[in-house]
This record gives sequence, C-alpha cells and structure tokens, in this order.
Amino acid sequence: MGHVVTVFGGTGFLGRRVVRHLRDKGYSVRVASRHPSSSRNDDPRVKHIGADIRERRSVETAVAGAFGVVNAVSLYVERGTDTFQALHVAAAERVAEQARKAGVERLIQISGIGADAASPSPYIRARGQGEQAVRQACPGAAILRPAVMFGPDDAFLNTLVQLLRRLPVYPMFGHGETQLQPANVEDVGEAVARLTQRTGRQAITVECGGPRVYAYEELLRTIARAANVNRVLVPVPFAAWHVLAWVAELLPGAPITRNQVELMAIDTVASTDVPGFADLGISPGAMEQILQSVVARD
Repeated sequence: MGHVVTVFGGTGFLGRRVVRHLRDKGYSVRVASRHPSSSRNDDPRVKHIGADIRERRSVETAVAGAFGVVNAVSLYVERGTDTFQALHVAAAERVAEQARKAGVERLIQISGIGADAASPSPYIRARGQGEQAVRQACPGAAILRPAVMFGPDDAFLNTLVQLLRRLPVYPMFGHGETQLQPANVEDVGEAVARLTQRTGRQAITVECGGPRVYAYEELLRTIARAANVNRVLVPVPFAAWHVLAWVAELLPGAPITRNQVELMAIDTVASTDVPGFADLGISPGAMEQILQSVVARD
C-alpha cells in the first residue's frame, strides 16, 4: 500500500478524475463524501468513507494518517445551511486546520481562476476568502485554480450543445466578449496528482487553462459549427441574466445560476505570471477533441 491521500468531493465531476489519477500514481485513496458510494468497488486502493466537511470531528477522522489531502468540494447554488461561506470558506479552513494538525504533508485546495476575496459576487468572493483561510491555516498548501472544465460528461459543453441545437436564437452573456480558457478535466486531475507528488512543502498557486483562449461568442460559434447548426447570437445584458438566474435557481437542477452569470462577466484566463500546466509538465488537451464526442453522442 502506498501513501494515503484523502479526497473530499471525490465523487464529483473533477473529484472522480483526481481519485483515478492519484490511484494510477500508486497512492491509496480515501474518497470522503457525505453519501459514500455503495457500489461494488473492486479496487483495494480506493476506499469510500462517510465524512461531512462541515463537521470538525468528521474531517479529523477522514484525514487521520493521510500523506495528502485534496479538497475538491464545490457548491454552485446555496441551499439552506449549505452556503458559499459555509462550504468554500469555513469548510475549506476546517480541512486545512485538521490537515495541518494531522501532519499531512500535501494539502491541495481546488479553487478557480478569477477567485477574488474582494469581489462583489458572493460566489467569487467566497472562493477568494477560502484560499486566504486555507493559506492561514496551512501555509504550505497548494492552491489549484482551474478555468472552466470540460469533459465527455460535463455540464458545460453538453449544455451548450443542447441549447444551441434547440434555440434558433441564442441569448449571449453580454456582448460575448468575455475571455475563457477551457481546460480538460482529465488534465486538471493529473495536475492534482502531480502536485501531490512534488517535493518540497513550499506554498504554490497553479492556474490551469487549456491551450486556447476563446471570446464567449467565438466559443459558441465553434460549438455550433461542430454541432452543424447555424444560430443567431443575440447579446443580452448581464442585468437581465441576473434576474433570469435568480428565478432559475428556484427550479430543480438550476439550469443557470447567478454565480455562472457573475463568472461570465469576468475573464477567466490563466495568468502568465503564475505557474500553470507547463510547470507541471502537462501539455493540455484541446476542447475540440472532446467536443466531437459530445456532439456525436448527444
């Protein structure tokens, strides 16, 4: 058995990849989630445990004896006591504190490009405050900020393909000028595994953006071309999107959320003066490769 790494949020879109890439590097993985998988697990190196990131004792138990801890828990719509502040700030700080007390050697906090403790957006602000809280509680932590992530089972490309196929007139965020740099979720999972492997315990922040930067309108046209549809793209002011998203959040599965609108109002492009994929020896995959499989399957 190799070193043990505990992954909070290990059943999510990114978390599942993180677990697999860690396992492929020889680590034993503890997948810590509120509802541990009851499915048969034939891999002796992957163990599903029940843990609630909101409870100190639960976190303490989950990280005990671990070499590494990854916090990949994320929240997109606030529900009751599950608030951005509770999950992205307080819980992130709790994990970092317990990891430090347990003598964990590698702590990796998953954040996002654009995270900013001074942002007027509650979501973006909580992400930034979470980074600060983690750094204070565990100074040697690694913070990983992915751009918007894509994958065969994502909620990003799949949603855009479906909408572009259904809507002859497509409402754009603002004028479609926002810059995005989509990253393959597999590459981000590999980045987490390589950060776990790195020697030295100095703090590091890594921003993971894919090989190409798109303006939002350009991204939509790229997807529409792949889906073989011709659509009229209409600018819709961000103020109108806020109202739409506020209403949409009341629906099950929230087709659009206010934090998505807020993120679409800022450029989410990897900074050139922060380490990125290249510094981890990763050559990121292009969105078009995955886009073909999404279009073919949809």
